[in-house]
Amino acid sequence: MAGQIRAVRSACSIDETVIVAGVTASVCWRRSSRARRVALRVDPQAGTIVITLPVRGSRRVGLALLRTHEEWVAQRLSNLPAPIVIAAGNSIPVCGESHLIEYDPAHRGRATIRDRRIRVSGQPEFHARRVRDALHILATERFTHLASMKAEQISQRPRQVKVKDTRSRWGSCTANGVLMFSWRLIMAPEFVQDYVIAHEVAHLRYMNHALPFWKLTEELTIYREEATNWLTSNGASLLRTA
Repeated sequence: MAGQIRAVRSACSIDETVIVAGVTASVCWRRSSRARRVALRVDPQAGTIVITLPVRGSRRVGLALLRTHEEWVAQRLSNLPAPIVIAAGNSIPVCGESHLIEYDPAHRGRATIRDRRIRVSGQPEFHARRVRDALHILATERFTHLASMKAEQISQRPRQVKVKDTRSRWGSCTANGVLMFSWRLIMAPEFVQDYVIAHEVAHLRYMNHALPFWKLTEELTIYREEATNWLTSNGASLLRTA
């Protein structure tokens, strides 16, 4: 669909634990009316095996397909990046730079991001949510500013800039001019943010991916190739943020 930078497909919801090449792994089962045969893939965001069945497909056939491709699946799982864990004492990237999450009992209010440190207080079970909230606020401020600046360069104005918890795309642009971005993009380097935002701003004029769209995108950013390569290599780790 025009107006979207895809990340990965969303995970399914029904889990089963299996042993694959001696390693414990989770299987997510999906049924699809559009599927004509059993399909097997590894979800890089969830770190799970996904088996899609036709409406009348047998789970036995799905497991047989998994066993036939067991070594391939095990290799894909072993190659997945480790998830980024948001917890006090850990470091996470913000705009591509490592930031240490520090527990500060004297700190009040939401988590704060300053001097490559993220200060958080309260009970440990709430730390991750408070840090995510702070990242969400930073992303909203930064992406709104960048999108407005780039839109002004081409005499456009977004109707609204939203930051959401999307797992299937880094950014999108609706037909009525609403720009949406994944909050996880705030963890990527600034040149990656620059490209994704330029890409979606260009959709304010062209709701397609024809040559004029790409020419306009490259007028708005010099980082197209560098950013797409970075997302291909590193995007999955951001999407696995826990």
